[in-house]
Amino acid sequence: MVVERFVGIDVSTETLDVAVVPDGLTMTVMNNEKGHEELIKELRSVPPTLVVMEATGGLEAPVAACLAEDGIGVAIVNPRQVRDFAKAAGRLAKTDRIDAVVLAEYGLKMRPEARPLADEQSKSLSALLRRRQQLMKMLVAERNRMTRAHSDVKPRLQVHIDWLREEIRDLDKDLRREVRSSPMWHDKGDILESVPGVGPLLTATLLADMPELGTLNRKEIAALVGVAPLNRDSGHRRGRRSCWGGRAGVRRMLYMATLSATRHNPVIRSFYNRLLEAGKPFKVAQTACMRKLITILNAMARDMQPWHHVEATS
Repeated sequence: MVVERFVGIDVSTETLDVAVVPDGLTMTVMNNEKGHEELIKELRSVPPTLVVMEATGGLEAPVAACLAEDGIGVAIVNPRQVRDFAKAAGRLAKTDRIDAVVLAEYGLKMRPEARPLADEQSKSLSALLRRRQQLMKMLVAERNRMTRAHSDVKPRLQVHIDWLREEIRDLDKDLRREVRSSPMWHDKGDILESVPGVGPLLTATLLADMPELGTLNRKEIAALVGVAPLNRDSGHRRGRRSCWGGRAGVRRMLYMATLSATRHNPVIRSFYNRLLEAGKPFKVAQTACMRKLITILNAMARDMQPWHHVEATS
């Protein structure tokens, strides 16, 4: 009989705390190349069914890549879901070792799917997108400061605002160049950008942060983005459906693209107007259009068909 083993790894800057269930083994190794080699050597002696780690802003990437290269399945999960699981299990204490055990138990009970890690080009594109988001936040903050700044400070603020705008323009050029540099991405990027309302930013975001596009069904892709309505019923009470969770960065870019699509895309515009005429609030109509747009893009990526084909069959 094959024993299933689930490994939880709590990642910090300097160390990796490791727990194996149901064996009950725990260990700590350094979060460096030597520590990664030691970890893989130990795991080979107790081959795991799955290794579970939290998304920690990139700290988890090097060890996850090492494990994946050694043929070990890795699932990188949402920290909020793990904390909710810990609370439900009554594990209120929090240390690095306890967190590793919780991650292993989460893997055992919830069985998250091991997904392939992003390649170097995806990581590069994702890094450019993150930097653009940071610059946009700084630009908004500086604009807000400009409205109430002293006259002696305004020229300095304007210099920084001009610099930020120039940096964002340069990043946009780099993003487009990155998308065009891969033949596979070039084809998929052209297909996605053939949709009225979809521009290079949404295309780059989907290519970098939504590698599952074209591999999931319409319900799964909507849930992954966070635009699927979720039930809130209890007994005889029927609560209002709402959307939550999902990938915030993708959803943010999808929202902006959908605003454009409700004006310039005939399929989305017609759908949007029907919802408004039926009395739906703007937010409900906008979310429904986001869901429709991402399902269209998912089908196009799956079939590798450009927009004119989708428009003719819709």
